[in-house]
Amino acid sequence: QVQLVESGGGLVQAGGSLRLSCAASVTIFSSNTMAWYRQAPGKQRELVASITSGGFTSYADSVKDRFTISRDNAKSTVYLQMNSLKPEDTAVYYCNALFPAMRGLWGQGTQVTVSS
Repeated sequence: QVQLVESGGGLVQAGGSLRLSCAASVTIFSSNTMAWYRQAPGKQRELVASITSGGFTSYADSVKDRFTISRDNAKSTVYLQMNSLKPEDTAVYYCNALFPAMRGLWGQGTQVTVSS
């Protein structure tokens, strides 16, 4: 059973924008704080942003004021609007629950490549 499906990645020039989407199963999404993560080549997966079921958001310092996380509870979908993209944002982006005990299996992610 597919639990998390990320989409919306692509190749963009520095300064450009992308909007990522993550369709999650209700069992993972419902009432959970959801988050976006990313993993660049040769690096560990890192937390990018999170959003509670009530809409409270938190961001890594590296993306603050450039990225916006949002969620549609009716659609069990989480979004990540990425503006002013930089080459260092290049990574595979994943979504999942924030807390390990609530997570589902990791999806395939969506590749974001930012050219300079």
